[in-house]
Amino acid sequence: MSIPPLGNLSPDTFLAEYWQKKPLLIRQAVTQFDWLPTFADLAELAERDDVESRLVEYKAGKWACDSGPFRPARLKRLGERDWTVLVQSVNHHVPFADTLLHRFDFVPQVRLDDLMISYAPPGGSVGPHFDSYDVFLLQVGGSKRWRISAQTDLSLVEGAPLKILERFEPEQEWILEHGDMLYLPPKYAHEGVAIEAGMTWSIGFRAPTAQELGGAFLDYLRDHIALDGIYTDPNLRATAEPGRVPDDFVDQIATMLDRIRWDRDLIADFAGRYFSEPKAHVFYDTPDDGTSDKQFARAVAKQGVRLDAKTVMLYDDTAIYVNGDTLDADPESHATLQQLANVRSLPPASYDGDVISALLDCYECGYLHLGH
Repeated sequence: MSIPPLGNLSPDTFLAEYWQKKPLLIRQAVTQFDWLPTFADLAELAERDDVESRLVEYKAGKWACDSGPFRPARLKRLGERDWTVLVQSVNHHVPFADTLLHRFDFVPQVRLDDLMISYAPPGGSVGPHFDSYDVFLLQVGGSKRWRISAQTDLSLVEGAPLKILERFEPEQEWILEHGDMLYLPPKYAHEGVAIEAGMTWSIGFRAPTAQELGGAFLDYLRDHIALDGIYTDPNLRATAEPGRVPDDFVDQIATMLDRIRWDRDLIADFAGRYFSEPKAHVFYDTPDDGTSDKQFARAVAKQGVRLDAKTVMLYDDTAIYVNGDTLDADPESHATLQQLANVRSLPPASYDGDVISALLDCYECGYLHLGH
């Protein structure tokens, strides 16, 4: 397992003393970078239609926000200051970004979201705001002034294209240099303004609202419940008010719907599927040629396997979940598949037939690749 970038803090200490409690500044949290992108590298991602991106500008006292993909000419016209380009899920496209993201998997992966990169020249900012989730803000190149506040007034500027705090009252301030990182709990007000051109790598976590979960669970139930019976009214009588909805009609429907039931096992299955489901813009490249179980087993024995950067693999005591679905795998294979979910790769080895069958299913969908 890789070492979390928490300075001299252990994950247990960080979670006990800071997680969802108070901010933490870690100087030189990350000192080694295998990939140091330029703005041109980020712009290339922002021009792709399979990548979510935004451009935030501050002009004449007003905020503007556009969504990508962007034409190259649009990004080349940007001025020398007061703008920010943001690119989501860079971990899906750059191996080092994926590796860095998973240095934070001391938090369950069911909570881990993505690594977003924002580039800003001097003056670049997205305004004072708050996030509804935990976030680590890693400075890469340049420098940025961060001001933060534990204020409870989270009212927003009406009509703004971004969620800008109407009354921001900073309480603490730091300048982050290359490699420095700031952790902020949910709903902690903050504002970052670039001093020198550079990037902020944001490691964000999933925190769905109860409303989001409720809607998603009702969608799930539609496919996982089976109610017997059909509406009947053998004792129906003539009515003088044909437009009225009869009370006994409502009563019978209420009785039918009262038979909807769910338990913890059903909710666990929903959670595994929902939190592993890829976002709408995510697609997987499938292998060009088919391969037999024996051929695949020999290849795995020589090369091992690794999950695609876009793949989310989770598990509980009874099931393995991959990208929004359960993996059809024999229970005897679960221990090995759980290892794959935890460390996102398996070393070269001769695995039994049940494991190979499950891995091959994932390989043919583009969810994993040969090579350790």
